[in-house]
Amino acid sequence: MQRCYKAIASVRPQLAAEAKAFVTPGPRMVDEIECVFSVLLAIVLGHLVGASNISWAAFSGFMVMRGHVSESLRRGVLRIAGTVGGAAIAVVIFPAVAPYPLALSAALALIGGGSLYASLTHRHAYAFLFIGLTFAMIVLGYPLTQSDLWAFASSRILEVLAGTIACVLVSTASTLTLRQRWPDQARPSPAAGGWHPEAALHAAQGAAALALLPLLHEMWRLPELGQAAVAIMAVMIVPVNRLGSSGLLPVSRRIALRILGCACGAALAGLILLLARGSATILIAGSLFGVMLGRHIENGASSVAYSGTQFTLAMLVTLVPDSYVAPDPDAGLARLAGTVIGIALLEPVLAAFHVLTWRREVGAKDDAS
Repeated sequence: MQRCYKAIASVRPQLAAEAKAFVTPGPRMVDEIECVFSVLLAIVLGHLVGASNISWAAFSGFMVMRGHVSESLRRGVLRIAGTVGGAAIAVVIFPAVAPYPLALSAALALIGGGSLYASLTHRHAYAFLFIGLTFAMIVLGYPLTQSDLWAFASSRILEVLAGTIACVLVSTASTLTLRQRWPDQARPSPAAGGWHPEAALHAAQGAAALALLPLLHEMWRLPELGQAAVAIMAVMIVPVNRLGSSGLLPVSRRIALRILGCACGAALAGLILLLARGSATILIAGSLFGVMLGRHIENGASSVAYSGTQFTLAMLVTLVPDSYVAPDPDAGLARLAGTVIGIALLEPVLAAFHVLTWRREVGAKDDAS
C-alpha cells in the first residue's frame, strides 16, 4: 500500500503540470485546437462526399495535422498517394485472389510486408505505409461484387481526401493567424536509409501476422479484420535503431500503450454513448473533446504519449457514426474488436520469431566456441 501511495505522489506533479498545460495558451494548445476543427470539418466533408466510413475521414483529419501548413500538406499528399496506390493494387489483385484464401494470404504478406519495410526505411515512409494499410482494409472487407470492390476503394480515397482537405484548410487558417504568435517547432525531415536486414526481418514478422487474417476469416468470419490489419501495421512502426535482433520488446511496449489508450478511449466513449442516447450534438461534442484530450496526451513528454493517438482513435471510431440520423454503435464496437484481434494475433508471431532468433544466436555462439 505504501508503494502505491508513493507511486501516486510521484505522478501527481506531472498530472498537475499536464492539467495546467491543457488550459494554457501556447503552441501546444493551438495544435489541439487545430485538430478539433480539422476533425469537425473532416466529418462534414466526409458526409458531403458520400464516404462510408466517416470515422476514418475524421481520423485522417487528426493524423495529417502538423504545426505548419507546408508540413500538413506534405503529409496529406503522402497519405493520399499511398491510399490511391493501395486502392489501385487492391482493385487489380483482389478478383484474382479472392476465391483462394492462401493466395489472399500471400498477397497480404507480400504487399503488407513490403509496405512495412518501406515504412521503416524510406524517406516517404508515410505514403508506403498507406499502400499496405489501404490494400488490407479493402481486401479484408471482402467485397462480393466488382461494384462493391470499386465502392470500397473509392470510399477509402474519399475519406482520406476529406480528412486531408479539412486539415489543410484549417492548417492554412491557423498558419496565417494563431501560428504567427505561437509557432510550432520544426520537425526534422525523415532521412532515407539503405538496405536494413533488421528492418526486413521485422517486416517479415508483420507480413506473417497479416497472412493469418484471411485464414482466420475462413474459420470464424470475424468482423472488421481490416481494422486488425491496421493495428498490426501501426504497432510495427518502430525506429529501426531500436530493433536489434528482435522487435518483440519495442513492439510489445507499443501494443501495451495501444491497449491502454484504446481502453481509456473506449471507456470514455462508452460513457458518452450512454449519455447521448443517439443525440448527434452530444456525440459530436464528446468526440471533439476526445480529440483535444488525446492530442494533449500525444503532445506530452511522458512515456505514455503514444497512447494519446490510440485514445483518439477509440473515441472517433466509437463516437463518429457513419450516419448521425441512425447511429449504429455496434459498428464502432466491431472496429475496436478488430484492433484487439490484430494485436492478439501479432504478439504470438513476434514471440515465435524472438525464440527462433534467440536459438539461432545461441547456436552460432556454440559453433564459434
